[in-house]
Amino acid sequence: MPPPDVSPVVLVIDDDEPFRERLVRAFGRKGFTAHGADSAKQALERAAELRPGYAVIDLRLTDGSGLDLVRDLKAMDARTTMVVLTGYGSIATAVEAVRRGATHYLSKPADVDDILLAFAGATLPAGEAASLEHQVPSLARAEWEHIQRVLADCGGNISQAARLLRIQRRSLQRKLSKHPVRQ
Repeated sequence: MPPPDVSPVVLVIDDDEPFRERLVRAFGRKGFTAHGADSAKQALERAAELRPGYAVIDLRLTDGSGLDLVRDLKAMDARTTMVVLTGYGSIATAVEAVRRGATHYLSKPADVDDILLAFAGATLPAGEAASLEHQVPSLARAEWEHIQRVLADCGGNISQAARLLRIQRRSLQRKLSKHPVRQ
């Protein structure tokens, strides 16, 4: 962490404007100098200008992948602590995000306190950080994430997603009407 008289800089990259602005405001209340970006291109421009110590990156951006952005930001400044957020989490993408330089990987919905804990995990001793990162999702969570990925790949078309998932459309609608399963 920087000296107490200097606010740490965080860059929040997410194409969901209300979510991004809410996180920017929340980081501001926590003592950070917070900035937002809505695309990978804008994030790279802002990062070159601001040199953030921290970054919160959405996995799916309108103009690219958050995983590619992690790699690009790490190449720009290896000291940047990054957390990847997604509503379509999977173990494979979490491993890939960490391999490319992210500190942690969180599923949405995540709030600023969750993200700050993930940032803090970067400074924990290796044994403690490893125990925080090794959480196997429940079967219900894995099913919910899979359904969300398939639905997103179908552009929100429930009938097509139901066919691909090989379940009845009405069953899929019932599953979608439930709230996301927490890990």
